[in-house]
Amino acid sequence: MDPDERVDLGIALLERLEHEELPLPAVVDRLETITTNPTLTRTILDEAELRGVIERTDGVVRLTSGGYVRFQEQVIRREGEFRCERCGSSLSTGHFVRLEAGEIGPFGSSCVRKVLGRE
Repeated sequence: MDPDERVDLGIALLERLEHEELPLPAVVDRLETITTNPTLTRTILDEAELRGVIERTDGVVRLTSGGYVRFQEQVIRREGEFRCERCGSSLSTGHFVRLEAGEIGPFGSSCVRKVLGRE
């Protein structure tokens, strides 16, 4: 996946987080499911701010777009041999999040909730 696709996926993920306000480290933790490259993470945050998706103040990120992932429609379960993108655990069932910009995952059942801010 090229960097532009990762930026679009990161912004799409930010648009769907459950919380209206999060500390910057919590946002970075979620973006690490897209990239662990600090420069690309910064690019995602900068571009999201330019597009009006987020506002950043004093280490706090405020989401300006409303929306959330509908688990029944946008979280797809697949059977197979996977490794969780968040924690690295071995999975026999992968949870993939379908966003407008593409799909992220696989995640375990608890990690997908953490990525989306449900836990």
